[in-house]
Amino acid sequence: MEQTIEQTVRYIYPFTALVGQENMKLALILNAINPKLAGVLIRGEKGTAKSTAVRALATLLPDNQVVAGCPFGCDPEDVAAMCSSCREQLRSGELNKTKHKMRVVELPVSATEDRVVGTLDLEEAIKKGEKRFEPGVLAEANRGILYVDEVNLLDDHIVDVLLDSAAMGVNTVEREGVSFTHPANFMLVGTMNPEEGELRPQLLDRFGLCVQIQGILEPDRRVEVIRRRVAFEEDPARFCAAWEPEQEKLRRQIIAAKKALPHVQVADRMLYLIAEIAIEMGVDGHRADLIMIKAAKTMAALQGREEVGEEDIRATADLALMHRMRRKPFQDLRLDQQKLEEIMGGHSHSHTHNSEHK
Repeated sequence: MEQTIEQTVRYIYPFTALVGQENMKLALILNAINPKLAGVLIRGEKGTAKSTAVRALATLLPDNQVVAGCPFGCDPEDVAAMCSSCREQLRSGELNKTKHKMRVVELPVSATEDRVVGTLDLEEAIKKGEKRFEPGVLAEANRGILYVDEVNLLDDHIVDVLLDSAAMGVNTVEREGVSFTHPANFMLVGTMNPEEGELRPQLLDRFGLCVQIQGILEPDRRVEVIRRRVAFEEDPARFCAAWEPEQEKLRRQIIAAKKALPHVQVADRMLYLIAEIAIEMGVDGHRADLIMIKAAKTMAALQGREEVGEEDIRATADLALMHRMRRKPFQDLRLDQQKLEEIMGGHSHSHTHNSEHK
């Protein structure tokens, strides 16, 4: 007699039901809209809804249309980003299409390099001249979310590999002169507890945005966290249904922002303001400037604006700069908000003064 396994629905805590942690939610939403922001690092003590927020984000994002049977989930409409097998299929006829839900792929701290990048069967390549590739975590994460908990405890080399793939959008595996390349476009989310060790500054800088979070200290909001969590655990279907209108509203906002982003304009005045902030805040290199402008453009798109304004830079500067500022050993990552306001105020005054004398 065949045994049937009853499929149970797995409910995910709604993103919009999370209490507080506004910076974390904003950083995740901005990355969901604009993959070129190069991921987000969430720093904070345990029990601050870091992993809950990441899994909840996936439920807000639309399903991916994929090539049926492709281990990388290639987009049938994006020939440039396809794997070699899908391109070959396309040349010989039409691709079969299907849909996949947005995936969150988790990388264990103990993962080896082979588990991350995948492996090549050298024996097969030498004997038959065929490249047999065993996909790794980067293949699973293509067009999804790659979630790395305790990223600071990973081997530095593994973190380098992740960040390289996140920046390039491809993964290349080379063994004994044989190489294989496949698409690896994913949203990278790393979380860490600073008490367990820091990331090297060079690795910190490679994360587009960074958020520092802590537990909620106001009694009313802590009680609200408890109320909502208990309600979810007692009846997840009812709780999720109650929050669905808010979820749908944010879902539509993200989709609209994705469409609007390529059309958002940036005036030279805003570029000079960003450069001035980066100089005055003492950040090294130019990555901070580039991430600031990308984040500000994405914020403008989220708010339905066609041009970047000071409010967009103000809302995202902390996320882009906090982890890039020079600091002394054991000094907390924190952006000087008062200094930021002084720079922005001085810039506005200077621009107004120059305009009046033209």
